[in-house]
Amino acid sequence: MAKRILVVEDNDLNRKLFCDVLKSQGFAVEPVADGRDALDRARDFVPNLIIMDIQLPNGSGLDLIEAAKADPVLRTIPVLAVTAYAGKGDEDRIRDAGADSYLAKPVSIGPFMAAVRALL
Repeated sequence: MAKRILVVEDNDLNRKLFCDVLKSQGFAVEPVADGRDALDRARDFVPNLIIMDIQLPNGSGLDLIEAAKADPVLRTIPVLAVTAYAGKGDEDRIRDAGADSYLAKPVSIGPFMAAVRALL
C-alpha cells in the first residue's frame, strides 16, 4: 500500500508541485490549502508524513505542528516543515514546535525527496 502524505501549503503552485512530485514517486497525497482544515484532514486521512508550510492563512504552521504533536492520533506522524523563513533562529523555533525536519524555500526536488524518504 502506498505511503500517505498530507501536504499543507497555501501557495497553489508549491502545493501542486509537491503533490505532483510525490504522486510521481508512488505516494498517495492529500493536499490542504488552509491551516484551518489541516488537523481535521490529518485525522481523516491518517498520513504517514505531514509536509507543513509555516506561513498559512487561518493558522500558523508552528501552532499546527504543536497541536498535531499534542494530539493522541497525530503525535507519532513525522512533520517536514517547509518555509520561506530561513532566518537565524527560525529552524530552532520550527524544531522546538515539534517538526522532525526542515527545508527552506525555494525547495529543490532532490533535497525535498531525500527529506521525505528520510522521514518515512
